[in-house]
Amino acid sequence: MALLDRHIGFVAALREAGLPVSLAEGLDAVHALEAIDLTERASLRAAYAATVVKRPAHREAFDMLFDLWFPPALGSHEEARDRPAYDDPELVRLRDELSRILLSGDETALRAFARGAVGAYGRGNGGSGQWFSYQVLRTLSADTLMAGLLNSVLAERGGLDEKVARRTFTRRIERFEQLVGEDVRRRLAEETSVERVARANVRPPLEQIDFLRATRADLAALRREMHPLARRLATRLTIRNRHGRRGRLDFRRTVRASLSTGGVPITTHHRPRRPHKPELVVLCDASDSVSSFAHFTLLLTYALREQFAKVRAFAFIDGLDEVTRFFAPGADVVEAMTRMTNEADIVWVSGHSDYGRAFGVFEERYADAITPKTSLLILGDARTNYQNPGLETLRRLAGRARHAYWLNPEPLRDWDSGDSAASAYEGVVPMHECRNLTQLAEFVETLA
Repeated sequence: MALLDRHIGFVAALREAGLPVSLAEGLDAVHALEAIDLTERASLRAAYAATVVKRPAHREAFDMLFDLWFPPALGSHEEARDRPAYDDPELVRLRDELSRILLSGDETALRAFARGAVGAYGRGNGGSGQWFSYQVLRTLSADTLMAGLLNSVLAERGGLDEKVARRTFTRRIERFEQLVGEDVRRRLAEETSVERVARANVRPPLEQIDFLRATRADLAALRREMHPLARRLATRLTIRNRHGRRGRLDFRRTVRASLSTGGVPITTHHRPRRPHKPELVVLCDASDSVSSFAHFTLLLTYALREQFAKVRAFAFIDGLDEVTRFFAPGADVVEAMTRMTNEADIVWVSGHSDYGRAFGVFEERYADAITPKTSLLILGDARTNYQNPGLETLRRLAGRARHAYWLNPEPLRDWDSGDSAASAYEGVVPMHECRNLTQLAEFVETLA
């Protein structure tokens, strides 16, 4: 493949993975390639990274795609072997060699060892099938080398020295596992298709991870991203409000002033802009199916509470309770969520979402929370479990509010399937698809 074709394919793969790479940035990368030695792979990676990666969170996807489109090696010079017994002399020799490399921390040697190990033990079905990293990792069992590694560097076990050494070797073992994965993907891409392997292995950027499909690690990363996102949003909203200080055109004053210039309105006059900060009432479905989405939306709205005059939050499943008290300024995120789950009275009988009953309880107990200054925000998948949807109650609540919105974390194509009453609710309150941080941030920007 020519270098130009490889460049075009690489940039297209970055865009498909969710990285925002513009045409101008692609051209910048081409100009950067003219200034480096293309035989130095590290320089090539650095040139591309400097021109097309905007955020640290995008670096992992970039590195994985770079290794696929600009692989460190081609072909396989090792002969595939069957998985040996644990006490096989050759396997014992390999584990000793791996142990020596882990002790030295030599990255080059570790990469070469990983490449050789994948070539020998990574081929499935006795050497005729696909490539698998778990076969290599199970054969060498690098994590079982930890005790020997610690004994090699410590005169006495325990204490801070052991903690430091254990952490160091854990990182080196994880690096070995990463290198095995990289080489397996390289071989798969070489034998099948780069695009296919990239599509199957590259995860979307954090801000585009689906709330409802996020793993435990994704959820932790999303929590860390929430406050920086809130700061960026708050800054953007403040600038927008500052630029929007000028109110609507005062036609009378403008025409009157134009009399002094022969009827030409050289100077325009505007009415004073009324400062407005909306009050926000959040009603969120806290059932298991949408809990991660509700948590992150609650967190973001509370992180942005300075953009609102007042924020009150209510959670429901088949019962409903106010949860504003759990989100006091400075509260720990995880602790607030745990307290909300354990202490709030949000389960009545079944523990399954009952929107009709929740809306009824809210109207009965907290109707005064909604005023003509209030924006009402409802979070949920609109799945009623075939219960009464409470449309009339929702219509009355929305009618009292200044604005009403509904955020649904399900894909648009799934609305109205099964027990979903999305269209019925959308007829009362405008409903928006909100599946990831990007969509959530865009919506909050319009809300504030």
